[in-house]
Amino acid sequence: MDGLLFGISGLPLGNDSIKFNYAKGIDYAKSIGLDAMELLFVRSVNVTDNNKEIILEAKLRNNFYLSAHGSHYINLNANELDKQKQSIERIIKAREALSKVEGRSLIFHPGYYLGDSKKKAYNTIRDNLLHLPLNEVDFRLETTGKGTQFGTLEELVSLCKEISKCKLCVDFSHIHARYNGKLKGYNDFAKILQYITDELGKSALEDMHIHMGGVNYNEKGERNHLPLQQSDFNYVDCLKAIKDFNVRGCIISEGPMVEKDALLLKKTYEKL
Repeated sequence: MDGLLFGISGLPLGNDSIKFNYAKGIDYAKSIGLDAMELLFVRSVNVTDNNKEIILEAKLRNNFYLSAHGSHYINLNANELDKQKQSIERIIKAREALSKVEGRSLIFHPGYYLGDSKKKAYNTIRDNLLHLPLNEVDFRLETTGKGTQFGTLEELVSLCKEISKCKLCVDFSHIHARYNGKLKGYNDFAKILQYITDELGKSALEDMHIHMGGVNYNEKGERNHLPLQQSDFNYVDCLKAIKDFNVRGCIISEGPMVEKDALLLKKTYEKL
């Protein structure tokens, strides 16, 4: 990708004068200087035959980048084989919906350990990912925020090396929370980007999908999202590292402030 896009997760807040749907949300986000939106399929796939055309029209009209966050009910390491199959079906259904609006990336959490060894969980999740069909939509494996969740950076990088159809979604805030506030300063973020470069090549930094936002956590990991400026997440140093490594792609702001934090990230980046 050329450059770095900034966008929001879900619908914008606005000023209470507009009742947003995805199409109006895209128009509004573009009007305030943003270029991307992550559609939220976390509870249901809400792009349908009834709204796909107006979403696609808004996307094309605004030259907008669309991604989607898959279901929270995906667990490719579920104890029951039926639940594993249902998880694959949820991923495929989300991918099909995102394709209808020419979206680029489908983001999802791969699963949970559920008492299995990390190696066993890895192997089960890898085998299930291999069942996913090739498509113009990228499957983006998201780094997770709790120790009970499969999805360390190392695990996901390894999967991306094994499975060409999978790419990373680096959620810096999740990494920060998973390790109880590990990411303190510039060097911590630079090490992550260097690791990705060493393992996946420079091309991985030229097409990144990033999540960033304030996060509340404890020793068990992520608890909930916070406004950026009410958290201890060092977004300034994170953005400095991103700029120094010439990262290209998309940064999605997550959290209750929606477009306000997305614009904060964009303006901060542009001043660096």
